[in-house]
Amino acid sequence: MHNNVDHGLETLLELDGVVIEQEHGHWVKFDVARTTISKERPHGLRYSLTLHDKHGKRLMGYDNAHAVRLPKKYKYAGRVVEYDHHHRHSLDSGVPYEFKDAYQLIEDFFTKVDEKLQQQESMI
Repeated sequence: MHNNVDHGLETLLELDGVVIEQEHGHWVKFDVARTTISKERPHGLRYSLTLHDKHGKRLMGYDNAHAVRLPKKYKYAGRVVEYDHHHRHSLDSGVPYEFKDAYQLIEDFFTKVDEKLQQQESMI
């Protein structure tokens, strides 16, 4: 029997409010809460996982606080909006993110954190 329970959900919820220091004064922050299941948030979560520099500027993040349009390369992109998305840099308004489960979100976030920190390191 297939079980659709998201075992990482409790882990993600426990990270709410947590700030973790990273290299060179960078830090990550987690804002996570249960919310009513809806079309916009079918997983019943409101989340924002962000990476910041030592001055507090957001460098990138994953969240579902607002809708983003699919890129124009997708058919009917003007009509389709997604709430789960990834901000690739501080000026990025967001690109859709396919939310699979909480563990995958955490893994994807930290993979991008590592990539961004490596980019920042090469600029120092």
